[in-house]
Amino acid sequence: MTTEIITAALRSYIARNDLGSLKVALENEHPADLANFVAELLPSEGWMVLDQLPLDKQATVFGYLPHDQQADLAIAAPRGRLAQIVTEMEADERADMYNALSDDQKKALLPALAHAEREDLLRLAAYDEGTAGAIMTSDYAIVDAKATAPEAIAKLRNEAPAKETIYRAYVVDGDRKLIGSVRLQDLITAPEKTLVDDIMDTKTLAVDVDTDQEQVAERIRKYDILAVPVVDRDGRLVGIVTHDDAADVEQQEFTEDFHKGGTVRGLMTNVKDASIFVLYRARIVWLVVLVFGNIFSGAGIAAFEETIEAYVALVFFLPLLIDSGGNAGSQAATLMVRGLATGDVRLRDWSRMIGKEVLVAGLLGLSMALAVSVIGIFRGGPEIAVVVSMSMVIIVIVGSVIGMSLPFVLSRLRLDPATASAPLVTSIADAAGVLIYFAIATSFLPMPA
Repeated sequence: MTTEIITAALRSYIARNDLGSLKVALENEHPADLANFVAELLPSEGWMVLDQLPLDKQATVFGYLPHDQQADLAIAAPRGRLAQIVTEMEADERADMYNALSDDQKKALLPALAHAEREDLLRLAAYDEGTAGAIMTSDYAIVDAKATAPEAIAKLRNEAPAKETIYRAYVVDGDRKLIGSVRLQDLITAPEKTLVDDIMDTKTLAVDVDTDQEQVAERIRKYDILAVPVVDRDGRLVGIVTHDDAADVEQQEFTEDFHKGGTVRGLMTNVKDASIFVLYRARIVWLVVLVFGNIFSGAGIAAFEETIEAYVALVFFLPLLIDSGGNAGSQAATLMVRGLATGDVRLRDWSRMIGKEVLVAGLLGLSMALAVSVIGIFRGGPEIAVVVSMSMVIIVIVGSVIGMSLPFVLSRLRLDPATASAPLVTSIADAAGVLIYFAIATSFLPMPA
């Protein structure tokens, strides 16, 4: 059955308060799909759905929900009921959910948790947002360096239900300082007398708790690993960041950069659930800034009124030329922002990249000039065609250089290069294009007495 049919059936069971049919219908649904369904319901209806699931599946579904939905459900739940689910949740998801609660909800929840869960929750929730500490989990496996392979496997077998992953276990010394890690595959294939110390990997690829979450995700992607260990300032193992958490971070960062690319700032929720004021606030700042930026284009046109009066045909080509410069600049900015974000391009590569960009932009400009010259001849004659063609080449080169350079400048100033968005680059390129076009026209075309 399609998702729409299943959703309609579930809604029908809820409307009729047919809990038996609802429970049967929920049994084979994936927790992620159930979370999408619960997110569309009122909190009271959401709890009606969750109550039909085993406790461990309730916790999994709860972990998939957006943080604002978790907070809404937490308000409608008795303290003990919420504590049961929180205890069953993954450690990192538990901390994220806790940070989404109000102060009163936090105070109500903590006494209902067991001491171990409460201490672990407070520790994980204390790390700064956007760091490795904020996205790590404390559910990792540890084995003794002096244990034999069979002993280590037996320990992992007992701990597996409570751990996020056992594909790689970590080795620490008496002070919990990380000294290595060992793959489950190596433990299984090792001879019985083999010690963990003999087969462990001492290159841990660990990150500090304060490492930016984007750098953590990049490390997991770069080295193609399932998890990266997180250590404190003294080198003690305090958690791990798993590949699924890294994927969530990359999606979050991509969305943030995508919003910045459209000069949308600070949108922390999805568009569907965002209020009118939130959407307004996210967009108004840059729009006002760009309005004043576009004044320069108007001032440029005003400065060449005599040229425009003498050759009205020039106005016909103005949108075409400045749009071409803005489009070329936006393309260059997109390539550089992505290159800087992925690490393919470094700040030291600017001089090399600008030389390449000038050559590429020159070829693009010449191709576009050739195409527009034909229109110039028919519309304004050979002289206008020459002005338009020359302007096209120079405007495309200048726009491309602006678009390519702006992300480097912002990075040098320790600002997010994603701010070098298409609207910002286009506004700057537009103003430059107007000045270039009419300056060439004024210099090349004879002015009437």
